[in-house]
Amino acid sequence: MNENKIYVGNLSYNTTEQDLETEFSKYGELQEVKLISDMETGRSKGFAFLTYKTQEAMEAALEKNGEEIGGRALRVNKAEERKPRTDRGNRDNSGYGNRRY
Repeated sequence: MNENKIYVGNLSYNTTEQDLETEFSKYGELQEVKLISDMETGRSKGFAFLTYKTQEAMEAALEKNGEEIGGRALRVNKAEERKPRTDRGNRDNSGYGNRRY
């Protein structure tokens, strides 16, 4: 995972990648802006990942945590590696495990 990647959450569903680029490029040059969308509807899920070219820019952007954009207080923190899902559940048993009734 890129060391200079941040998570931005609690975004308005109307926020675009361009909005994020405009707002967050103030802290330094962005390498990538990825607004996460629902694969079926295409609607924003209300969070994004932004990657900066330098660690200094990434650290400066973290200061935006708690600031309001569009009436919503942003959650901004360093992105963490996604943990592998170990609990797949029992999809065959409707989430009730292996209990038999």
